[in-house]
Amino acid sequence: MAAGSFRRSIASQLSKVLDLPPENLIKSISAVPVSKKRHVADFQLSIASVIENTSSDCLAQDLHLQAQQLAERLKCDSVVSEISAGPGTVNFTINRELLAKTVLQQVWKDGSEYGVKSELFSTVPRQKAVIEFSSPNIAKKFHIGHLRSTIVGNFIANLKVALGHEVVRINYLGDWGMQFGLLGVGFQSFGNKEKLKSSPLQHLFEVYVQINKTAEDENTKRLAKDFFRKLEEHDEQTLSIWKQFRDLSIEEYIRIYKHLGVHFDEYSGESFYQEKAQEVLKMLEDKGLLQKTIKGTGIVDLSEKKDLSTVSTVMRSDGTSLYITRQVSPSVDLAAAIDRMNKHSWDTMIYVTDKSQSNHFQHLFQILKLMGYDWAERCQHVSFGLVQGMKTRRGEVIFLEDVLNEVRSRMLQNMTSTKTSKEIQDPMETAERVGLAALIIQDFRGLLSSDYQFSWDRALQSRGDTGVFLQYTHARLHSLEQMHGNAELTDVNAACLQEPDAISVLQHLLRYDEVLYRSSQDLQPKHIVSYLLTLSHLAAVAHKTLPVKGSTPEVAQARLCLFHAARSVLANGMKLLGITPVTQM
Repeated sequence: MAAGSFRRSIASQLSKVLDLPPENLIKSISAVPVSKKRHVADFQLSIASVIENTSSDCLAQDLHLQAQQLAERLKCDSVVSEISAGPGTVNFTINRELLAKTVLQQVWKDGSEYGVKSELFSTVPRQKAVIEFSSPNIAKKFHIGHLRSTIVGNFIANLKVALGHEVVRINYLGDWGMQFGLLGVGFQSFGNKEKLKSSPLQHLFEVYVQINKTAEDENTKRLAKDFFRKLEEHDEQTLSIWKQFRDLSIEEYIRIYKHLGVHFDEYSGESFYQEKAQEVLKMLEDKGLLQKTIKGTGIVDLSEKKDLSTVSTVMRSDGTSLYITRQVSPSVDLAAAIDRMNKHSWDTMIYVTDKSQSNHFQHLFQILKLMGYDWAERCQHVSFGLVQGMKTRRGEVIFLEDVLNEVRSRMLQNMTSTKTSKEIQDPMETAERVGLAALIIQDFRGLLSSDYQFSWDRALQSRGDTGVFLQYTHARLHSLEQMHGNAELTDVNAACLQEPDAISVLQHLLRYDEVLYRSSQDLQPKHIVSYLLTLSHLAAVAHKTLPVKGSTPEVAQARLCLFHAARSVLANGMKLLGITPVTQM
């Protein structure tokens, strides 16, 4: 790793002066963010991170003095051309030709693995992660509310795979509950087998709307309860109807996931764990954890003082496990978690849902721990906020397909107004990929836990901090390579890349491993998004000031290599976020 070789060289010199092992210093040496000020160092060491007994009330001037004293004891060498002291930091500037040569060689050599081979990850053990995300309700059209879980879960899975972890992607479907009694009765009254096959989710949605009109009718209630009772008793004919609903729903979801560039290793669901949930209730009872209220409802007391102020409901008063909604009970999720550990022997399990379910997962993990499962500490809930204001031209959006159609339509409209769109081989596919990038970047720019106001105009801007701008930059750099021939690294003269705008791009490429490391620690995509947007802006400036056309062959070749490196890292980062880079726009 380019940054790694420089960090090791700096750490080696620091270790002799500070009498600390070099490996203890590596993570204290960070690449300096690119600044609008032209002359900035490449790396800095925070004095507070290496000086013992640094208290929070330690005066800034003391740290600055210590930084100056340390800087004076260090010497420049063939790697470091300049050492200076800043406010509580020691700054290191790398030999400029060595910087260009090393960064370009490393990007070229590592390709899609650039950044992930960094020594920053050397102490991170390779693990097996189970990630549960998306989780729509079967027999219903894919609601826009599930989009955020889908793209966030996909990002986390992509990042972990890139870093060498084994990942099992699970889609835990809402495929059980009394609503299927109502839907079953509705289908018997209003269903059409041909429509079910041709457009399953749309037809089932129409059926559900129809039957809901009589949902409060006593006869409908009785029939629905009857249908679901037969389902619970595994009546062959009833189970066959439900299975058809489930299979056709999954087929339709797979089609939608393909558009999103998302796949799953396992389709699970609440229906899988009905019998196992009963076993869990028996285990809770045997361990003395299951208590009964006056009404006969089964609860687990999670309060420290045992005053029933903090309880989790796990069983209905009729003795059956609750499964209708996660907010109500974790009994089925308890069974699923235990089963997944038995099946996959995972090191970490991550649930990706909206933040309204935080209490549910807190209770789930607490109950697992009370049951004696220490691995509950390795379960994690990644929560996200709500998206507000996502409407199509026709009004409020409910379904994901409406959003995908809308974004494709708007992007096509925008593209037809540009000169190059006529040359695009598949405008529909390009519009979809650019549109999806717009949705993902607007979603990932802030903290996942934050709610945000969606804006079509802001998301689809071709300039500014948008997914459209990332795609435009990638396509433009790809076009540059196509126009002037592919770059060849073998005969690059690093002395031809000493302009400030070239150095800014190289310095930014140095930071990529730190950004990946940060995202791997908190599972927030915003670090990568911010990095890629800055990279795109730097590349756009360099594209203007460092022309390939009209330059001498030596200079042209060096600049082509620089732009190739920027495009390569841009593409790598976009793919982690779940974006497929386009080569034409």
